[in-house]
Amino acid sequence: MRSISIVMPVLNEAPAIAEALAALQPLRGRGVEVVVADGGSRDDTVTLARPLCDQVVCTPRGRALQMNAGAATATGDVLLFLHADTRLPDGAYALIDGALGTVRQWGRFDVRIDGRHPLLRLIAFMMNLRSRLTGIATGDQAIFCTRALFDRLGGFAPIALMEDIDFSRRASRFGAPVCLTARVVTSGRRWERHGVLRTVLLMWRLRLRYFLGADPGDLARDYRPHHE
Repeated sequence: MRSISIVMPVLNEAPAIAEALAALQPLRGRGVEVVVADGGSRDDTVTLARPLCDQVVCTPRGRALQMNAGAATATGDVLLFLHADTRLPDGAYALIDGALGTVRQWGRFDVRIDGRHPLLRLIAFMMNLRSRLTGIATGDQAIFCTRALFDRLGGFAPIALMEDIDFSRRASRFGAPVCLTARVVTSGRRWERHGVLRTVLLMWRLRLRYFLGADPGDLARDYRPHHE
């Protein structure tokens, strides 16, 4: 089986980081490497993370920059990029290892959004469907790829937002993603905190602006007040 490294970008995740990393301990027991890439947390994220991962990398803020820094120190043949509020399904190691080969070099999981709002199930369904139709994966779907493809692409583009869409577009030139039906579970807390419909409309608006050529830095400035 291939060696796998999980790269987790974090920023001020002290309330949740221990639980997030505790969920990965069975995988660490099987030899999976866990790298936490911190973007300048001002709380106890780094202190809490160190005993529960293999490496903590400190880097300037920015999810793309953090994931690239984590990948640079990771040793696995396969890289899995996992948000701190997302949990992997059972059997994730075998699913990823079985999905990748000489032809299929990258992929993602289906997602379920955990929360009480009834629209979250529909939103997750539409995210998964859209991903299958377009070949675009989002960070919430736990993107994974071979080290060889990641290096060939030069990692994530150092942009402030939409790095997952940019990566998907470039990776698709080397083949469609593997769309695993097993579901990662991501927290709906930010959706519910800022309003589910409001968040959906915000993301649609930002993606439209991105596809029309807007600067990702400008998009990030509009996005952050709604998600911090």
